[in-house]
Amino acid sequence: MRGGRVRSTEYTEVWQDARCEALPYTDFNSLLAEVPYAARHAGISLWIKAGVDPVDVARRAGHSIAVLWKFYAKLLRGQQHRANQLIDDTLNATSDEEG
Repeated sequence: MRGGRVRSTEYTEVWQDARCEALPYTDFNSLLAEVPYAARHAGISLWIKAGVDPVDVARRAGHSIAVLWKFYAKLLRGQQHRANQLIDDTLNATSDEEG
């Protein structure tokens, strides 16, 4: 059959074959990219860790903010130090300009 929806079992078989071809033996036998979603999750996690605005991360990922928080809350909470630093930098710049 051509066209139509690919069953998840077929997709998984192709994914595993691609992993076998693309990864060294030690990585293939690890959890690295074990499922197709792992690459997507890693990309979204990278955007969050890089400091991309969560609203933009959600938009790029095709998620709502609620979904982003549900699945990436730990990473998003981890940005608190960076947010505090940005606020401090802005406050210091403002007081420097006034002084």
